[in-house]
Amino acid sequence: MCGIVGYVGSNLAYPILIDGLKKLEYRGYDSAGVALHTGESLEVYKKEGKVSALEESVYGKNIQATVGIGHTRWATHGEPSDRNAHPHYSRSGNLAMIHNGIIENYAQLKSELVQKGYTFKSDTDSEVLLNFIEDIKINNDCSLEEAVRVALKRVVGAYVILLLDKDLPDTIIAARKGSPLVIGIGDRAHYLGSDASPMLAYTKEVVYINDYELAIVRPDELILKNLGNERITPFVQKLDMELAAIEKGGFDHFMLKEIFEQPQTIFDSLRGRLDAVQQTITLSGVEKIADKLLAADRIIIVACGTSWHAGLLAEYVIEELCRINVEVEYASEFRYRNPIITDKDVIIAVSQSGETADTLVAIENAKKQGATIFGIVNVVGSSIARLSDAGAYTHAGPEIGVASTKAFTAQLAVLYLVALKVARIKGTIEDTLYDRLSADLAKVPEYVQQILDKQDMIIRAVAAKYSDARDFLYLGRGYNFPIALEGALKLKEISYIHAEGYPAAEMKHGPIALVDENLPVVFVATKDSYHEKIVSNIQEIKARKGKVIAVVSEGDSVVTDLADDVMTVPQIHEIIAPLLSVIPLQLLSYYIGVNRGLDVDKPRNLAKSVTVE
Repeated sequence: MCGIVGYVGSNLAYPILIDGLKKLEYRGYDSAGVALHTGESLEVYKKEGKVSALEESVYGKNIQATVGIGHTRWATHGEPSDRNAHPHYSRSGNLAMIHNGIIENYAQLKSELVQKGYTFKSDTDSEVLLNFIEDIKINNDCSLEEAVRVALKRVVGAYVILLLDKDLPDTIIAARKGSPLVIGIGDRAHYLGSDASPMLAYTKEVVYINDYELAIVRPDELILKNLGNERITPFVQKLDMELAAIEKGGFDHFMLKEIFEQPQTIFDSLRGRLDAVQQTITLSGVEKIADKLLAADRIIIVACGTSWHAGLLAEYVIEELCRINVEVEYASEFRYRNPIITDKDVIIAVSQSGETADTLVAIENAKKQGATIFGIVNVVGSSIARLSDAGAYTHAGPEIGVASTKAFTAQLAVLYLVALKVARIKGTIEDTLYDRLSADLAKVPEYVQQILDKQDMIIRAVAAKYSDARDFLYLGRGYNFPIALEGALKLKEISYIHAEGYPAAEMKHGPIALVDENLPVVFVATKDSYHEKIVSNIQEIKARKGKVIAVVSEGDSVVTDLADDVMTVPQIHEIIAPLLSVIPLQLLSYYIGVNRGLDVDKPRNLAKSVTVE
């Protein structure tokens, strides 16, 4: 939620900030703005809409500055507008600030400031925090650094803040709690961002800022302190990410690029872990907590959105192969309902960004109660990765499209590895099944490439046929039920068409009332032990004149003859099949969204990384 950038050095700041904001626009695109320190004054330019609108509005303005901060907003407090866009000026105009997060006690702070005569130009909690900081600075005759430290001890909520002070022409003050902040180290320059993408063109050396840390950033100096004013030695890490990974590479959209990257990203998530020849699995994270897993009463998977669907599929697989009780929880509910947690529980936290606010708080709470935390995240050095007792990275690379595609399949690949590894350690899987599943998992990258090569044009035609539909129903059984949910979510996100996912057997318990000649019903109907049952469900839809779109295994003539349209995937073991059956559904959503003239990379009201509640 919200993207922040900063630069302090010897080069012109504005082009660096604008380029960074474009790379972070997937985090929010309601408005954008920059604040520049010209050496004599603070110049703030901001505009409702995307970064391109900001660029147009700044044309001809004074941008001669080597220090600046920038923000692209996903609105929380205050509707999208010029006045609510960041950066904000303080009342005196001597400070400018950007903020990612939510200040939960902003109303109390605002009331205190109003009583002192403060007025506000926006509806945001961020402007309240900025003026609270300035009020402390003025009344205590202290430095901005000290005022920030005092203010943040009063703040309840999540934040990353970057501040400029008119009296400090070569300095950015930054602080973090609950929202991500990365600082890149260049040649007499520093780069700040919500993630590393804005700085990839300039440096590979970065410092990930931790909660309750404050940074004083100058061209040739990075000072880290905690809120107790104690110095902290920065831990410098080297990025292995390449600039090409965050560029479109000839594709029309990032989403399509990321769908087509999946043969490689799935391979990368398996590489070095699954030995297809020896059929062995190496997962040091699982080995590290093997005793906890063997003794576990249950595994609790906590996640949000698409990651929750990955967890739901993992529940089916882990219970089948490992014979451990698994519960899958929405992190937003799990953190608030006072769940019963013991030291016999293993929590698997699944998050693309590793910064998902609800998931992060959920595992913090569970850890306090003695649970063991296993993190599955995509971003190295992220908060969930650092908080976990053990874990595994997904190696999907940067995912810019807001609707997750390659991160989802990478999560599934890692979860399959975890299930197979634990089953092997526990001795709950027969050798023949283990060998078959390992071999089939190793084939997935090749099979996904076949789907993309053979089905792309077919799926385009199916999308063209149904792009004007008002509703969709997605149905699946067993391992394919979570894929039906994921397919429905992708269509909602990308096309704004109402879509619902259900277990196919639940259709008769209500959803079948929706079926008429105008309703497309998507069946995830690959060959499995439920195949005859799902064929019966298809016949029930056809009897009521519904339009059937089916994802089927190659050679399945039964469903092909019944369906109005089919999308085929290679035949594979039913446990592994979801990694294939989701691919056509991603493409279907993409092409329907494009046909409707929508921005599929930046769907309305959505942001990539939900770092606030």
